[in-house]
Amino acid sequence: MSKSKVAVLHTTPKTVLEDYARLMDLAGYREVIRSGPQVLLKVNISWQLFYPACSTTPWQLEGVIKKLLGDGYPRENISAVHNRTVVVDAHVGEVNNKHLPVVREYGLKNIHLYEGEEWAPFKPKARMKVLDKIFPEGLKIPKRFVGANIIHLPTCKTHVFTTITGAMKNAFGGLLNEKRHWTHSVIHETLVDLLAIQKEIHPGIFAVMDGTFAGDGPGPRAMRPHVKNVILASADQVAIDAVSAKLMGFDPMKLDFIRMAHEDELGIGDPAQIEIVGDDISGENWHFTGNEDTFASRGQKMIYHGPLKPLEKLLLRTPLVPWSYIASRLYHDGYWYPFVGKKRVEEIMRTEWGTLFQKY
Repeated sequence: MSKSKVAVLHTTPKTVLEDYARLMDLAGYREVIRSGPQVLLKVNISWQLFYPACSTTPWQLEGVIKKLLGDGYPRENISAVHNRTVVVDAHVGEVNNKHLPVVREYGLKNIHLYEGEEWAPFKPKARMKVLDKIFPEGLKIPKRFVGANIIHLPTCKTHVFTTITGAMKNAFGGLLNEKRHWTHSVIHETLVDLLAIQKEIHPGIFAVMDGTFAGDGPGPRAMRPHVKNVILASADQVAIDAVSAKLMGFDPMKLDFIRMAHEDELGIGDPAQIEIVGDDISGENWHFTGNEDTFASRGQKMIYHGPLKPLEKLLLRTPLVPWSYIASRLYHDGYWYPFVGKKRVEEIMRTEWGTLFQKY
């Protein structure tokens, strides 16, 4: 398997928009994202509240939009795309995370996939690891996605189920419906299946990842944010996640979704086979652990992988299921953020990145 290329740059609040433009050129995005098809910018909103490293940053979104328009991609062909989850309101999230002002400033279409969008049956050509078993009635995906380019906009952060989350996980919300939580016990296999599907439906796949903030802990919400001043881009979704994982201090090939995708030749997960262009990050290790749990994450792990596993279907696939949504919202929004997270946000807001965020 030939080497994949991942572009990495160190950036500052004063230069971040220009740095995103240079980053995308270094990663060769124009070789992948052709100007004819629609270009969907898959925004990541992991919490409707603003929390550093949790969701796409406004300068990440603006940097990509500005670069595309500057390079002549038709404005009418570019759209910001949002999914909702059972615990996150994307309409609230796009305001709190300053996405909506950016989309409006540049006059782009803003699409919410569960509002007036057609979801069409789709039968993958690739052999599925788990999705055909979890959804035996068949898959439905947004019709808009078929034949469109996609640019994923993830962040550098850890995750309670996959250790790290990034470009591959960013497809999770867009391609699967609101029953996607049924896949959490086999999430690694699910992400590999989703990448195989993406390669069938998108003429071009690219990822631009923000690591100006990075999150360590029980992600994607209750993390400890760190200022890391790094941005990444690649046409290889596996490779960019591998480089992000290595920056955070993990061995990428020990993360099942990266290893399986590498073995299935959907991308490169072995750092030895990845070409880093841009800045030298060979000596950089953030020493993240991702092993800090919250009350909520411990409960989730008990259901998906622990003693409550026999009750998974009863708790999460029956009329009882709303209990889990309510419990998550009460814990994260009602307890954790006011008593723990808010202080961490206030510390970050005193940095130059916090000042930049407030200007949007």
